[in-house]
Amino acid sequence: MTDLRTFLGRLEESGEVVHILEPLSVEHEIAAALQRFDGGKVVIAENVKGYDAKVVGGVCGTRGRILDALGVEAGDLYGHLQSAIKNPTPCVLGDGPVKEVLLDDPKATDFPVLTHFEGDPGPYFTSAIVYVRSPDGSVENVSFHRLLVIGERRLAIRVVPRHLYRIMQMAREAGLESLDVSISVGVHPAVYVSCSSPAPFGVSEFEIANTLLGGRLRLTECAHVDALAPADAELVLEGRLMVNEEVAEGPFVDLSGTYDIERMQPVIELVGAMHRADYMYEALLPSSAEHRLLMGMPREVRIWEYVRNVVPTVRGVNMTVGGMGWLHAVVSFEKFREGDPKNVLMAIFAAHPSLKHAIVVDSDIDPYNMEEVEWAIATRFRGDEDLLVIPHVRVSSLDPVSDQEKELGCKVGVDATKPLDGGGFTRPDIPVSDEIKKILDKYSKGS
Repeated sequence: MTDLRTFLGRLEESGEVVHILEPLSVEHEIAAALQRFDGGKVVIAENVKGYDAKVVGGVCGTRGRILDALGVEAGDLYGHLQSAIKNPTPCVLGDGPVKEVLLDDPKATDFPVLTHFEGDPGPYFTSAIVYVRSPDGSVENVSFHRLLVIGERRLAIRVVPRHLYRIMQMAREAGLESLDVSISVGVHPAVYVSCSSPAPFGVSEFEIANTLLGGRLRLTECAHVDALAPADAELVLEGRLMVNEEVAEGPFVDLSGTYDIERMQPVIELVGAMHRADYMYEALLPSSAEHRLLMGMPREVRIWEYVRNVVPTVRGVNMTVGGMGWLHAVVSFEKFREGDPKNVLMAIFAAHPSLKHAIVVDSDIDPYNMEEVEWAIATRFRGDEDLLVIPHVRVSSLDPVSDQEKELGCKVGVDATKPLDGGGFTRPDIPVSDEIKKILDKYSKGS
């Protein structure tokens, strides 16, 4: 199972998919449906006004579905992803169903690209992963990017200063005007998770996904550009990324649920497309649970790795939903020395520079239960001793209260751990025998 539709079939069997049969428009109406079921069921819009293709969204909208797609339990996620990043598997090349239909002169408007919010400047591809190769062919990069439709064959792509940005610099230094790219829409969740992961420069995210999929991810050569794409993707656009041309992009509703600022960003010119004969267009609602999980969960792995260099036992890392999966983290760990919590906080901020607020709690606190986390802050945190404030540092451009142009703001760490002697800080238990537990369980099931 390496494609989207096979995974959807499993979700159908478990009752996690809702089919909307009434006609829906790509302008706001499908976005409204995705918002209604956000964090719940997968939505398939069966009847899209003006298009033959169906639209599916919310596939990675719950932590449980992502774990299911990766075939791991929650406790094994971090080690599993870390191992895949460190042990990428080269992909086999071949043809696949994405080449059932080849288009020589596609328009962006040929596809059911959604306009999500009232103030959007136009339709946005939001579930697209972009493949590019360095000018000398030595480096491949595959990453998520939002793409604004600015013309029939032109897209504006948001590029942050990371791997794709670096490859574009390499292209300019080599005297190139453009880079060939593939833009894949509708792939297995393991591919999305891999493309969201903070892999080192030079490591192909497709090869990380191939490790996660047990070596079964097959790539295909694009028909119109020198680029690769998943052979069983639903839709692949082929284009040229212009390295010296920029246009206005935005404002875009990002993770915060508020509008990101308008920026000058690069342009992609479409030159071809490939898709399945009965392709589905996969949508991702900006600022949704799916958006936040795909952004946040891979960062949990990196935080887990950094924190384990400070303390050996980490119960869990939670890039919280309330923190938009990006700006807030809770880490639960076993403390051995009184100075551990602040060292852990510094490790957390080093692992994820965009983080704004971090909370550390003892291993008896479930980091995914925010009621327990708040209880720990209420009973184990003292502001004049346990607060770490770091002003004038790099934060995320998505933080609306910070300087979004210079990406400068303030980081705050909260030490909500109890003293090692534990005096007055231990939660009492009520002893319960197995017999009483069975009785209570019986009544609980009936309630």
